[in-house]
Amino acid sequence: MTNIEIGLWVTGGMLVLVVLGMRVAFAAAAAGLVGLIWIFWAKKGMDPAQFSWALGVAVKTAGQIPHGKVASQALSLIPTFILIGYLAYYAGLTRALFEAAKRWLAWLPGGMAVSTVFATAGFAAVSGASVATSAVFARIAIPEMLAIGYDKRFAAGVVAAAGTLASLIPPSAILVIYAIIVEQDVGKLLLAGFVPGVFSAVVYGALIVGMAMVIPGFGPPVRGFSWKQRFASLPPALPIVAVIVIIIFFVYNPFGGDAWGTPTEGGAIGAFIVFLMALVHGMRVRELLDALVETAKLSIMIFTIIWGVLIYVRFLGFADLPGAFADWITSLHYSPMTILIFILLAYAVLGMFMDAIGMLLLTLPVVYPAVMALNGGESVAAADSAFGMSGTMCAIWFGILVVKMAEFCLITPPIGLNCFVVAGVRPELSVQDVFRGVTPFFIADAVTIAGLVAFPSIVLWLPSLA
Repeated sequence: MTNIEIGLWVTGGMLVLVVLGMRVAFAAAAAGLVGLIWIFWAKKGMDPAQFSWALGVAVKTAGQIPHGKVASQALSLIPTFILIGYLAYYAGLTRALFEAAKRWLAWLPGGMAVSTVFATAGFAAVSGASVATSAVFARIAIPEMLAIGYDKRFAAGVVAAAGTLASLIPPSAILVIYAIIVEQDVGKLLLAGFVPGVFSAVVYGALIVGMAMVIPGFGPPVRGFSWKQRFASLPPALPIVAVIVIIIFFVYNPFGGDAWGTPTEGGAIGAFIVFLMALVHGMRVRELLDALVETAKLSIMIFTIIWGVLIYVRFLGFADLPGAFADWITSLHYSPMTILIFILLAYAVLGMFMDAIGMLLLTLPVVYPAVMALNGGESVAAADSAFGMSGTMCAIWFGILVVKMAEFCLITPPIGLNCFVVAGVRPELSVQDVFRGVTPFFIADAVTIAGLVAFPSIVLWLPSLA
């Protein structure tokens, strides 16, 4: 049996374990270890006397991964970004953002829902976790929408869908993970997420306004705020802007010259500033401990998935499955754009059965080389490429596309994590209610993804300046 055949059998076994309910981290780690043992043992002709040797080599190979890969400085961004989000909640910044958005946007048809979307987008700019964002705004925004007559299912759907913006708008944990897996510049990927994130929020808002204009009584506007009240709502929300500016300056110096620091340093300083704000707003020791514990729990979950999947990725390297898949993809008699669209559709289906981070970690080692090969290789120039962009820009563009697909997976049944979180926070809602409420946003996400595919400049304009 060839290494590629071993790779296919082991990958199939891993998918079976995931479908049966085993956590992605453990399924990937087990499959990777079994695959390494199988490959090393096959090199010795499957001699029973050599099994212990194959086992020893496989265990040593797998055992080097947790420290060797996770000790990367770039991964330290993940806990700092998550911590920023939890501290911002205790600092009262979420309530201030929502109040400002409400006073400026609630006069629109469906204005309270639109306010929720843009307040969530603002909070996403200081939070790296979609789950935390959905949980926070489920407590703040849903009661206010219900109070003025919104359908409870749609109110829950707005929060669950808007919470996905934290996956795209920096600081984003998923973008950091993508950058590490494909070995691309973290700073440029974080910059690339800003404009598509805003574009996605605008599409959500336009969908809500359109529905409110067509469906009578769907989303009553809220009027009565004076200009004085509107401007008075801005200062409490300005700290969010300050944190965003600091992180951008550390990733990309807009005044020219070298950046002021690394993304890791920017995230750490942002967390410290939000911590000071939380202290000023009266955060207690109990609340600080809660923020630290929740940050640790979410970070450990992400790191565990990374550890397990990287063992499987090491096995894929020995099996040469990524190279074989890339060769097969490039041999298909379809245009590169058609193949890319089919890949994105496959992500949409796969996301119904897997969590976003696990899905990306499992597929990128195989799919990413294939997409790069479709474009002409990682070192191709824009003039010679299939998608009209250099290899580096293609890596950034594809990263934003797959992260947007990961956002889509956070609200698709049966595993849409954001929907479970919103239902867990609001006892008056069932998971089925939330899934029904997010249905219109599937259309908005399809429009957003189509726009990003048709107009790559939406993604690439900002990183091209860096």
